[in-house]
This record gives sequence, structure tokens and C-alpha cells, in this order.
Amino acid sequence: MTTTDRTHRVQHTDGTDRTHHPVEHRTEHRSDGADHPGSGRDDTRLLPPAEREEFLRRMHQAVNGFVDEPRRSVEEADALFEELSRRISALVAERHHGLRAPWRDDEAATETEDLRNALRRYRDAAERLTRL
Repeated sequence: MTTTDRTHRVQHTDGTDRTHHPVEHRTEHRSDGADHPGSGRDDTRLLPPAEREEFLRRMHQAVNGFVDEPRRSVEEADALFEELSRRISALVAERHHGLRAPWRDDEAATETEDLRNALRRYRDAAERLTRL
């Protein structure tokens, strides 16, 4: 298991300066490189890495502006959260369409094995969604 601990300094309204330790990001990898439930590893992340980093950068910017302009920072965070929610909803809908297409099409194979694989993909996608 590898652990990445990202810490940063936070200046509180009482003037104190403390180190903030957000939740650690942990990943577990099987020796064969495959993912397993609860591993924290997911090579099919919903947001592409560059887009994810941009959202995180913008949120960090909003948080950093709080001391000078608290209301504006909260408004920026609210707008960013709304934008991110819409983007994730669109990506989930796109993913759902991709899950549905192989077995719902008129010409789709309906062999038991194909349906078992479809069910497995739904289960995996639902598990990822519950970890958001």
C-alpha cells in the first residue's frame, strides 16, 4: 500500500497558524495490476486528471482568498461546486449510456455470459459512485 499525505498550513481567524492534514489518499495494488473492490485504485476515473486538477486548483484558489474576501470565496466555491456537480452528472449519464448500449441494442448479444459481464460492469460502476 502506498500513502500520500498532503498537508498545508492554515491560518485561523484567531491568528494562529496550524498544519492541516486532509484525509490520506491510499491505494492498494494487486500483483497482477488489477483493481479490486475497496482498493482505492481506479484507472477509469470519472474526471480526466487534467480536469480534476483544474477543479482542485480553482477550489484551492477560492479557499486561499477567504481571509481577504470571505463572501467572494464562498460564492466562488458555490459556483465551482455547482459546475463540478453538473460535469459529474453529465459524465455519469454518458457512462450509463455506455453501460446500457451493449445489452439493450436490438442486435446485442443476450448470452448469459454477456449479461453477467454487463452486470459486473454495473456493479463496478455503482461501487465507484458510492466512493465519491
